[in-house]
Amino acid sequence: MKKILIINGHPNPDAFNSGLASAYAQGARSKGAEVKELTISELQFDPNLKYGYQKRMDLEPDLILAWEKIQWAEHLVWIHPVWWGGLPAISKGFIDRLFLPGMAFQYKKDSVYWDKLLKGKTGRILTTLDQPGWYYWLMYGRPSINQLKKSTLEFCGVKPVRVSTFGIIKNSTLKQRSKWMDEAKALGEKDGLKH
Repeated sequence: MKKILIINGHPNPDAFNSGLASAYAQGARSKGAEVKELTISELQFDPNLKYGYQKRMDLEPDLILAWEKIQWAEHLVWIHPVWWGGLPAISKGFIDRLFLPGMAFQYKKDSVYWDKLLKGKTGRILTTLDQPGWYYWLMYGRPSINQLKKSTLEFCGVKPVRVSTFGIIKNSTLKQRSKWMDEAKALGEKDGLKH
């Protein structure tokens, strides 16, 4: 049974991202996967990494539980909107506070290299946009995807990380949103199969 953790990074629990998360979860469970869900906006924590890596902040209970789920999972699914080309602040704060040296990665002494402590996990990013995905890539270089995929997940050893974009959200019809939910469900079915 494949272990999948869905991380919803939208601050609004009523946003379309929650629908994508539910559809994906339904698809994955239909193929026998064990699925846990994590909605960042429901967690109680300070998203500000006040001291960088100079001084460790104690992890709040919700972050400890979130980290246990991340360690448990074989496959991490991140769902988030793109705002100003990047992740919502709460998602970025979640990463800053949790993906720490000694937990997600570890710098090697006197070296520019590091150990990837999440090696062996795979990932998927589902992101919503108010522009077509091809335009976001061509005009802006997909900064949020590069940040989450390359500078966070792959940096910590999660690989491969596949990406799906959904947009234009702001002008979408119920019919279009239903089609995107079907796409998310199909991705869940595909990922839910034990490889």
